[in-house]
Amino acid sequence: MADLDRVLHLLQNKVRRQILERLAREPHYPMQLAELIGVSQPAVVKHLKELEKGGMVSKNKIPSEKGGPPRTVYSVERAMSIHVDIGPDLFRCEERKLPAGGPMRLSSTLPPASVPVAESLSGRKKIAVAEGLAHMRTLASVLEELDAQRDALISLHQHVRQRVSAAVEADFESYEDRSIIQTMVEATGDRIDLTALVQQQLMGNSDVGDVISTLRSRLEKQIARRSGQVIAAPLDTELRWYLGPRSK
Repeated sequence: MADLDRVLHLLQNKVRRQILERLAREPHYPMQLAELIGVSQPAVVKHLKELEKGGMVSKNKIPSEKGGPPRTVYSVERAMSIHVDIGPDLFRCEERKLPAGGPMRLSSTLPPASVPVAESLSGRKKIAVAEGLAHMRTLASVLEELDAQRDALISLHQHVRQRVSAAVEADFESYEDRSIIQTMVEATGDRIDLTALVQQQLMGNSDVGDVISTLRSRLEKQIARRSGQVIAAPLDTELRWYLGPRSK
């Protein structure tokens, strides 16, 4: 999360976003960037240093065409995708690393409509502008369809969370209990250390064993009540797998 926080801090500045937009096209000198963006060169250099410290750009020295000292050019160093989803009962912020490899290596996970684009690039270092524009239009259309599907999935995810939150609000009285259950829900299948989670939430204010026992009892009653079934087990049975995060 610390790395993601750093990236978000860098991207919140409009000038830094403008610099990255230019550098994504091709490497630039600080003076070029200053003229294009309309800010002073010292300000551009300061932003470039911040982006370099954050691992988002790199610099290289290239010989001057006029025989003077070498010039410093900057280029984008890092490829990533950042997803931010915010709403009632919804908060997700994550950095997604883009897969490595050439077009054909990517083709096994690409949507079918984009595979011909990958196949057409195989073994070629350059393509004509007209061909590139056609490929970009195809990919833009595929991305738009995928984004629409993702939007629908995120909305459905939010509906699930809203209904879970309503049940948690109704069945768990204390804020600490609700926070623990919501953290379990957010794990979405990843196994978590329940004892450590309870200790973190309670901050030493209650007995961990008693809290876990109470949560287990209330979760079992909730499932039994809402599913119309009865759960029978010894009192010392550990939290059942279906009540908490599953192991992958």
